[in-house]
Amino acid sequence: MRLLVVEDEARMARALQRGLQAEGFAVDVAADGPAGLDLARHGGYDAMILDVMLPGLSGYRVVRQLRAEDVWLPVLMLSAKDGEYDQADGLDCGADDYLTKPFSFVVLLARLRALLRRGAPSRPAVLSVGDLTLDPAQRRVSRGGEEITLTAREFALLEYLMRREGTVVSKTELLDHVWDAAMDTAPNVVEVYVGYLRRKIGRDVLETVRGAGYRLSAA
Repeated sequence: MRLLVVEDEARMARALQRGLQAEGFAVDVAADGPAGLDLARHGGYDAMILDVMLPGLSGYRVVRQLRAEDVWLPVLMLSAKDGEYDQADGLDCGADDYLTKPFSFVVLLARLRALLRRGAPSRPAVLSVGDLTLDPAQRRVSRGGEEITLTAREFALLEYLMRREGTVVSKTELLDHVWDAAMDTAPNVVEVYVGYLRRKIGRDVLETVRGAGYRLSAA
């Protein structure tokens, strides 16, 4: 198994390389973001261990660029940034796992083995309803080739409706799947966001089914 370690702290990089080689892996090391990105594109690796704070390009930007280019190499992100939003950012931009520093080498190995068992993930499918498309991986929406800018909540609402294409979806179901169940959210918030969405994607594809909910279907 070939691994790529992208880490700018020389002592950490050497320790990871020695430890992983002792476990039988072939390991290459890159010390900055641009070098790591280039090797990840062309090196034929089975997985990558990627630091977040790197010279040249951050780990976030490296993994985001790889995913934009349809490179689905499994990525274990390492960072001293241990906040929950930092970890969410790493996973949302395309990493497969996130481990905070300082870390246990035993735990790193276990997580790495889990990634390798799963292999390279397949690219999330682009959803299409008529000429409306939504790309979950790149978080892009377009209609008729024209890109549409949505808020995070609008995107989540549209994605759920597109995955249920042609089906009547109730307000309660939308609240359960698009809003935080722990929050006391009024049902009329769904109506408000459906209105926002219609103004952006067009009224012809998102139908209100009186007394039942909403249905997204090709115009």
